Amino acid sequence: MEWIMGGRRHGLIRARKAAYYTQESLAYELNLNPGTVGDWERGRSEPLPYKRPKLAKLLGVSREQLEVLLREGQDVTSATPSPAPGPPPAAPASNSSPDPAPSAVGRFTALSADDHARLTVTLSDPRRYGDEQVVALLGRQLEQSMHDDGLLGPARTLPTVTAVLEVVAALARDAPPSVRRPLLSLGARGAEFAGWLHRDSRDMPGAVRWYSQATEWAQEAADLPLQGYLLLKKSQMAYDQRDAVRLHALATAAHTGPWQLPAKVQAEVTQQVARGLAMLGEPLAAVERHLDQAHRWLGRATDASDSGSLSSHYSATSLTLQTASCYIEAGKPRQAADLYEQAIRTPALSHRDQGYFLARHTVALALAGEPDDAATQGLKAMAIAATTQSQRTTRELERALGTLTPWASRPGPRALGEAVRAAASN
Repeated sequence: MEWIMGGRRHGLIRARKAAYYTQESLAYELNLNPGTVGDWERGRSEPLPYKRPKLAKLLGVSREQLEVLLREGQDVTSATPSPAPGPPPAAPASNSSPDPAPSAVGRFTALSADDHARLTVTLSDPRRYGDEQVVALLGRQLEQSMHDDGLLGPARTLPTVTAVLEVVAALARDAPPSVRRPLLSLGARGAEFAGWLHRDSRDMPGAVRWYSQATEWAQEAADLPLQGYLLLKKSQMAYDQRDAVRLHALATAAHTGPWQLPAKVQAEVTQQVARGLAMLGEPLAAVERHLDQAHRWLGRATDASDSGSLSSHYSATSLTLQTASCYIEAGKPRQAADLYEQAIRTPALSHRDQGYFLARHTVALALAGEPDDAATQGLKAMAIAATTQSQRTTRELERALGTLTPWASRPGPRALGEAVRAAASN
């Protein structure tokens, strides 16, 4: 008998989607060209043997199960008739695992026992029991998780958010069309939040994976404003990676795309364009002109249209903090330090964000040549980073230490360096 490539691997496609990967994000994890995964799923090529262990791990299947999924794309040519096409053979019972979604419901801390029961019943038959109330329950848990993140940090928040997304994916497969669209919009917001949590943990591949899933769900839901918002978030991730060109391109695309963004999102997008201009070395006047436009957009967000919408949390304090980062990128650290000091005094920041922006204040003070004040703020930030496990905060403090090198022997900078190094060794 001769094996030849042929049919579409539906089981492999289902396994990828169940693991919350797009073709592109799975290829990214495997360090492959974006089209390679699509070729596997269409039965046009095979994963090389040395890639298969990692592929199985990413998909959450055993190596034996992966081989079963890959055999779906093979046809047998022989003198005997080919069997009728069908699903791939079931894996041995010892290797199989139940749908994780029902157990995920147990991790929902914001819902009552009756709510848990309602979700569990809905998962048993989404087409029959799925309705807007179920979407509202998932939204309530997601909102609670967003609140928890500011107090507890990403490591303790992410498991519950992942549970919400497991349930969204399970329900979306069979939910009635009238429910599927709002469910996928909710899922896209949750996936964006999961991407943010991975960014805060300095897990960029994880962030890419969830942002890709968020984009796919937003597109399926035909949620145009959310698609624009996700471009903003990807632009912010480009800032984490110090990629000025990509940052500016994505922010500009969010600003000019075919969607009507809420005023607060427009303010944040316009600020992000300003930050890109600063990083690209454009004149300060151009940067400040966009910052003025951002303030005007924020001033328009006075009616109920922004309540509960994308970036509903965005405030004058948020814009002040982001304006400070623009001044750092424009080479004006003293102005940035003044803005950070002004904003950090407000009670609007969560515990985690307080630590992060104290670290940003540390960077500004270090760049302004004020090492002792920088170290004082940096030690405060380090104490908060230790409780919230915010790797973004630690990264900013590492950046500040580089700037403080000329003063490394002074008591304050030395103490900060010891604290950051001790945290890195744990």
